[in-house]
Parts: sequence; C-alpha cells; structure tokens
Amino acid sequence: MKTSIQKLRKYFRLEAKRGYDNEAVMGGIDNILPSWEGEARADNLPESVIQAVATRLRDYHRLSKESRQVVLQGLWKRIKRDPAIAAELKGEADAYKTPPTPDMSPQQEAKRTVPPVKSATTPPPEKKPIVESISVSPPQKALPAPPAPHPTIDLQASVAQLKGIGPKRAEDLKRLGIITLRDLLYNFPRRHDDYSSLKPIKDLRYGENVTVIGTVKSVTVRSVRSGKMKLAEAIISDKSGVLRVTWFNQPWIAKQLQQARQIVLAGKTEQYLGRLTMNNPEWEPLDTKFLHTNRIVPVYSLTKEVGQRWMRSTMHKAAKKLAPQVIDSLPAEMLRQAGLLSLSMALQHIHFPESLETLNAAKHRLAFDEIFTLQLGVLRQKHFWQGKTGRIFKSPNYWLAAQLSRLPFALTDAQRNALSSIRNDLISGHPMNRLLQGDVGSGKTVVAAMAMLAIAHHGSQVAFMAPTSILAEQHYESMRHVLLGPGSGLSKKDIGLLVGATPEAEKQTIKAKLAKGEIKIVIGTHALLEDSVIFKDLQLIVIDEQHRFGVKQRGTLRQKGDNPHLLVMTATPIPRSLALTIYGDLNASVIDEMPPGRQPVETYILYPSERERGYRLVHSELEKGHQAFIIYPLVEESDSIEEKAAVDEHDRLQKEIFPQYKLGLLHGRMSGNEKDAVMTKFRNGETQLLVSTSVVEVGVDVPNATVMIIEGAQRFGLAQLHQLRGRIGRGALKSYCLLIPGNTDAVENERLKAMIETNDGFKLAERDLKQRGPGQFLGARQSGYSELQLASITDIRLVEKARKYAQEIFAKDPELSRPEHAALANRIKNIWHEEDSKDIS
Repeated sequence: MKTSIQKLRKYFRLEAKRGYDNEAVMGGIDNILPSWEGEARADNLPESVIQAVATRLRDYHRLSKESRQVVLQGLWKRIKRDPAIAAELKGEADAYKTPPTPDMSPQQEAKRTVPPVKSATTPPPEKKPIVESISVSPPQKALPAPPAPHPTIDLQASVAQLKGIGPKRAEDLKRLGIITLRDLLYNFPRRHDDYSSLKPIKDLRYGENVTVIGTVKSVTVRSVRSGKMKLAEAIISDKSGVLRVTWFNQPWIAKQLQQARQIVLAGKTEQYLGRLTMNNPEWEPLDTKFLHTNRIVPVYSLTKEVGQRWMRSTMHKAAKKLAPQVIDSLPAEMLRQAGLLSLSMALQHIHFPESLETLNAAKHRLAFDEIFTLQLGVLRQKHFWQGKTGRIFKSPNYWLAAQLSRLPFALTDAQRNALSSIRNDLISGHPMNRLLQGDVGSGKTVVAAMAMLAIAHHGSQVAFMAPTSILAEQHYESMRHVLLGPGSGLSKKDIGLLVGATPEAEKQTIKAKLAKGEIKIVIGTHALLEDSVIFKDLQLIVIDEQHRFGVKQRGTLRQKGDNPHLLVMTATPIPRSLALTIYGDLNASVIDEMPPGRQPVETYILYPSERERGYRLVHSELEKGHQAFIIYPLVEESDSIEEKAAVDEHDRLQKEIFPQYKLGLLHGRMSGNEKDAVMTKFRNGETQLLVSTSVVEVGVDVPNATVMIIEGAQRFGLAQLHQLRGRIGRGALKSYCLLIPGNTDAVENERLKAMIETNDGFKLAERDLKQRGPGQFLGARQSGYSELQLASITDIRLVEKARKYAQEIFAKDPELSRPEHAALANRIKNIWHEEDSKDIS
C-alpha cells in the first residue's frame, strides 16, 4: 500500500479511537497536510483525491466532534472510490470502525441509509456568490493529465441520450440553447458559490456562506399573508447549538425533512429578532454524495421548468460521464510546456471543482482554448493570403517626394511611418492586407490617397468604398483635391463617383469606363458590390470605416480583381489585446499623432437640471454663425427606457428653444437617401442645428460645427462618445462637447469623467473594452467570437500566451496536417466557417 494512504488510515483510526478530539496529531490533524500532499503526489495519487483530502481536513479543527466523524467517514469513502486505491485496499480492514452517530439510537443507526430525496424543481433564490469571478491566470502547478480518452458516445447526439433526460426535459433544455451532449458539457456555470467551509452552529457569524451538519429536531408548515404564502420551518441541532431554518413557498420540504434525520445545509447566515437563521438554504441528506453543499457549488442559468437542483444533478452526471470521453485538441507536449490541465479534467473541474485551485486551473485551460483557437484561425487566414502572388507596385522616393510637395501641409511622422509600411507591402509580391487605424482627424485619408496614386500611376485601378453616400461624396471631393494637379498624372476623367443616388445613365457610363479601364479610381458605397460593376484591372481596395462592412461584402469586392491589395481604415481605436486577437491576421499601422493646429474639444458633464446652461452655449455659438449637434440615445420615446428621444425632442427644440433657427433631424429609421439629404443640408449650412441619434457617429465633415450636446450619455460607450465628439472640432474653431447623463448615478458619472480627462481615443478604447467588452469593436466580424464563454479579450497576458503557442504550432505545421493536429484542425474548421476563410479583412 502507498505510504501516503497508510498514513491517512493510521491517523483516521487513531482519531476514531480518541472520539474525534483532533489530538491524533500534535497541533491538530490539519498539520499533516503540507508534508502529506507532497508524499501523495510522489505516490502518484490522483489530484482529485489529494484536493479532496486537503479541502476536508483544512477546516477539521473548527468542527464539532459529530461533524468531524462525518467528515472522516465521508472522506475515507471518497478515497476508496478511486479504482487504484480500492484495488490496494481490497481484502484489508477498513480505516476504522464507525461508532454509532451520537444522536441516533441503534435502531435508527441500522436504518441510517435512506433513499435519495426527490429534488425540488422550484429554483432557490440566488445566493450572493463567494466565487463570482476567479482569475484565469495559470495555476502554480499543472495538474497531471489523465490517459487519453476512448470516446464511446457521439457528443453531437441529442441530450436525450443522457440517462434522466427524456423528450420533455430535452425541450426544456433547448430553451437554454442546449441541444447536443456537447452543448450540455459546455454549459458552464455562471458562477460558483463556496460552501466548502464546515462550521459548528455555535461558531456561525452573520453574513457567512457556510455549510452546517445537523439533526432535524422539528419541522412545521404555517401560512402567512392571509394564506398567500406558506413557510416550512425547521430547527436544526448539532450539539453545539440550534439553528432556525426557513423555506419560503416550498411546503413539500417539510415532508422530505423527517424528524431526527441528519442533513447538510449550505447557505448564507442571516438574522431575525437577534438570532441567526438561514433562509432558503441548499440542503441534502447526510448520506448522499455532497453535490449541493459542503463544496464549491456551481450555479447555472435556468429557464421555466428547470430548477437549480435538477440542473446541477444533471450537469454532474454529464461531467462525470462525458468529460472523460472528450478528445483533447492540444498536443500533450504543449499542455506540459504551458502548464495546462487536460481538457477532460478542465471540463470536470469547471463544473464541480475540488478546490479554488482546480477551478482556477480549469478556467485558465478553457479560456486559453478559446483564444488559442481564434489565434490559429487568424494565422491560417493570414497564411492563406500570404501564399498568394500580388502585383508589385513601386513608388520611387523621387516620385513620392514630388507628390507630397503638392500637398498644402506636411505629413506627421506617424503618417510617414504608415505610408512607408504600405509602400513595403506594395513591393512585397504578396497582396497587402493592412489595417490603418487612427483617431478622427489624424489624417488617414491622405495616406490612403498616396497609395491609391501609386496604383493609378502604373495604370491599374482602385476602388474606395465608404459606408454612406454622404461620406463617399465627401471623400470624392477631398480626393480630387489631393490626387489631381500638376505632376500627379491624373485628370478629372480618371476619378469617378458611384453611389445609390447616382443617375442611372451616369451609372452606366461609369460602369462602362471601369470595364474599359478608363476610370482609374472609383469612390462609392455598396453600389460597387453590384454584379454589373466590372473592373479591367482592380489592384487596390480601400475600405473606410471597415467595421461597417461584413466579411462577405469585402470578399465580393476583392473577387472583382486578381488578388488585389487591401487597405482597411477605421477611426475607432482598437486596443492592443483586441488587435492581437480579432485583427491578428492584418498587418496594422497606427496613426497616433494629430496634425498641428487641431484644438482639443473641451468636454464637460452637466446634470440634467443644468440642461439650460447647455442650450445657452448652443445659442451663443449659433449667433456666431457656427453650427451644433444635439444627440439622443433613442429615435422615439419608449415605455421601457426613460430617456429623451430624437423625434420628440426635435419638435420641442424647434418650437420652444430654437425657433429662430432651422433644425434638421437624422436617425437610423430613415432611408439612405433621406439621411443623405439631411446631412447635405447641414453640411451646406441650410440647417444650423442637427438633432440626431448615434447614426451621425460616422458622418460628414462639418468644420463649422463647434458644439455638441449628448443626452443620455451614460447609455453610450466611451469609444462611441469619442467618435461622436469627433464630429466637432474639425477646424481651427474652439469647440465644446457637453455630456448630460439621464440620471445622477455616481458610478456612471465616474465612468464619463474619462471623457474629460483625455482626448486620446486609444486610452478611452482600452477603458471601454474593460468596462463594456469587445462587442462594439467587432462590427460585422463575428466569426468564432460567439464561442467566447470564459476568455476575456482584455486579459493581455492570456492573449499573448495563446498567441505564442499558436505561432509555434503554425510555424511547424501551417496546414495542421500532422496526425497529432487532426483534432485541432477539426475544431478550427467548425469555428471559422468555410465561407469566411477566403477573406481576412
């Protein structure tokens, strides 16, 4: 027999002989743990057994003698359940003879084993979690991986294949998105409650989440509130004291709690009339395997007809039966190097951890999986395009210097660096695939214009796609100023504009010229995607505000050329962790320097009661001949959201506040032509004040606009507020942004203060990512990101670790064709759908 098991048996026998006085070991039995854990690992005991012993004995000294007896008996049963240990103990005497439980007569002791209690389907009220969010940093020591599984069950089979889940329950689970056995296994708890701390009743303190073992002394049911509610009340004793326990509207519990039966309770201690109580605690008979008490307990999302106890029991069966059969997609050597749990162990411990350490390790492994798989996906896409041949376009220094000298301003260092990277891409012999990101007004467009000019200089064609007609028209005008002129080699006929509102006859002319190669540069909207738009030699695609377009749309445009170069631009600063994960397939250039002369927009927070001050500022700016925006979070008033709405406020502002000025109205329910008409009037100065929703976040350049009021500011993300603020301060005029939250919530106003502290879009984006998650940064690029359940893209250490190992795998086997990578290749194929694999922008 292994030394570590022999020692435990000796200590347990001695404790039993001494009546559980915790004197079998000098200083208490928990003193054996530091040395015993080392011996147990040297004996290769299963980590789950080691953690079970450590968890149970750590609080042994705090327990009553009765509870100590129960703990040691249960722990020895747990140890014997391990097949390897059971084989060694076969034929030997048990650890100790089990004396009768003090509260039981010999007759009761003989009948002590009772049938399991039928679980209640009504879910208990939520308890305050002790373990709500545990860091997914790697454990200090990686737990050993079990042998490779031998699947006997198809995880894509219906959940009804699992014993205990019939057609009715399968339909209930379907409402939770659980259809297959794999869905069930990956139905992770939304939190964990820590009930692993056992205490005698006399040592309980108010507000603790604890587990108590005791005997039911009495149980009653009474009606309150004129019979509208029934209370089941029980008195529980453990020799050290008594505890009153109450269950609300669960009278059936009284029938399940038989007097003099020993039970285990877990919950939060509360107070009533000066005495400690427990309300609606979890409970289970003492003789059953602890699932709802005396451990770290998982808490799952529920739906109608699915109670927490039933779900927990079902998940326990699923984890026990299915997790060992899951094939690990990561090579064993990587698991060792990265200090990761095996997938089967991680899936078991994420549901029913033996300790906080194993829960932490499980979360880390599963979060690593999510980011690692996405990293491999973007590397695969990058590899796909890097394997293609791209046309080489040279732009000699003397030629570029001549083009830059025609500009009325000098490029910033950041612009020059970005342009240099683009030039290198164009001579690499592979299609460029670059993300150009920079704050509003940082000068991305002129950098793109120089790249476009280099392509046109060689006689090839460029397509520039913008999300709206008004933006396309604005780019058309600005590009003509930058691209045309002496020495550029282009004339007006070489540049075309194609938007939805372009007259049909003019559209046909432009399409014909594109097909013949007579138009070198076309600027447009989704109209460029039409099948009838054919290019003679499309070699560069530039996409403005790329997150407004889907992968398929970009792919459609790219297929109109022969492996054309691609430059996508965004004014939404993308945090580093997000850029590494979501845009890891793109080479990125950042313009983080503003042109000289631009004044930062002064930003202030006003309480709703100070709104008139904001109106006075708008009045004063309009009197100077300037223009203004007032932004609202809603189009129309809502019964469910107490916020001002654009349509209603437009009428009020026009009639009551600014009757002497012309106000425009812009919102997302308008058609494209209606929006363009409103923005054109505002740009031309025909309306002085534009009332709008966030649809104006990416809009036309109006240098004359100097003030913006944003109502319901707390409903916008910081990055979005920054984009809205970027609509003003476009010229040399002093500009102001006033944020008016819909309430005076201190937390929200504290968040909004960041807008006052900085005009740096990247800093605001980092804060936004941490506070609101990655959703608003993803745009239409959602492939694979629905898979993120545990990983946080804000965890830069996890992202970089996953990226490191993904790059190592990819460097050795980019096609993932080796046998040991088969499971990994299959997982990536399932997450990165086939239709997305041909376009990486």
